[in-house]
This record gives sequence, structure tokens and C-alpha cells, in this order.
Amino acid sequence: MLDDFKTFLQQTFAGVTNPTHEGERFIWIALYVALAGLLMTIFWRPRGDVLGLLPLGALAALALAFFFRNPERVISAQPDDILCPADGRVLKVGTEGDKDVVVVRIFLSVLDVHIQRAPMDGTVGEIVYTKGTFEVASAAQAARNERNLIPIANGARFAHVEQITGAVARRIACWVKQGQSVKAGERLGLIYFGSQVAVYLPAAAVRIMVKPGQRVEGGLTVLGLWRQ
Repeated sequence: MLDDFKTFLQQTFAGVTNPTHEGERFIWIALYVALAGLLMTIFWRPRGDVLGLLPLGALAALALAFFFRNPERVISAQPDDILCPADGRVLKVGTEGDKDVVVVRIFLSVLDVHIQRAPMDGTVGEIVYTKGTFEVASAAQAARNERNLIPIANGARFAHVEQITGAVARRIACWVKQGQSVKAGERLGLIYFGSQVAVYLPAAAVRIMVKPGQRVEGGLTVLGLWRQ
């Protein structure tokens, strides 16, 4: 039981001490607020309403470090494995319009790691950023939200990863560029706060291994297998 609890803590807080570059600015702001509260407490003996700056800033810094955590993961994909591109809960598996393409949608809550990873080895194609709405990321309408499509191909195989904003998440960071070679599980980018990630695959060439409602981990959970 104790070992299970230790494993849970390690998995939950892995990467907290190594936040993403995008999160560092927010964390430093929160720390400055905490420092200001500490200095005013020591030198100016402020009123009670100012004393709250210290715990507020400290808690905000911890929460931000947790959200922007950047855990190291041991990737052990087999040649026919297709890895999940994100942590979260599977929302939907199926075709959408194009019957030749199967789509897997994953919802990321604010408690999930928000880094996206490559589902397979391949080369990044033309990245397409599309302006859109900011619906709740778990809703069906989120497919029309502001989004960034990262196509990855390797011969006839492809896995296109789409970063989708939510009602709270309003920023997308893309860490790769067109023509870049990526390995399965390699980091692709980040979405700030609650969001959704979709992966597009050739329907006839893959066997999907996840189902709606399932919890998955980016770079670790096998999303599907190549049939050929």
C-alpha cells in the first residue's frame, strides 16, 4: 500500500521542479507576489488584508509549477505502436466527415500534463494554425475552437496531431517546425490550461486500442497499432 502511494505521488508530481519555459514567467510573477508579501510583513507590519499576499503568492507558484510540469518519460514504443499524444481522458473515437480518417479526441483537465507528444516516428509537414472559437474543451463544439494542426508522416503512415484551445486555455505553443524529424514520444508543444488534443489516423491502416472514457498518458499509452 505504501509503495503504491509513493508511486502515485511520483507520477502526479513528476516534472514539477522542471516546468516548461512558457510557465516560468507565470511562476516568477507569483513568487514576486509572495516575496512582496513577506517583505511588507517584516518591514511595514501591514494590515491583515496585505498579509495574505505571502500565502497567496506561494500557493499560486506551486499551482503553476504543477500545471506547467514537464515530466521526463521513458518511451519504449514498438515499430507498430501509435502512442497517445497527450495525457487526459478519451472523449471520442470515430470518423468525422472523412470516412477514411479515424479521429481520437482527448480532453485535458487543468490537472493533466499539458504537453503534447509525437504518436510515431516521422517528419513534420506543413503546420496549420486556425483561428476559431473558445468553447469548453470537453464539448463537441470544441472541434471549431482555435487550433494548431501538426502533421506527421512516415511513408504511407500518418498521424496528425491537433492542439485545440478551450474556454480557459487561450494559448498554444508549438515546439517543432516543418521538415523536422521527430521520434515517437518526443515533445511537440503545449496548450495553456484546460484543452483538447485530437489525432487523425488512416482508418483502414490502424486498429484503435483506446475507448471513450479511458484515461491515457502521452508517450506511454498505446493509442493504436498499425495493421501493415
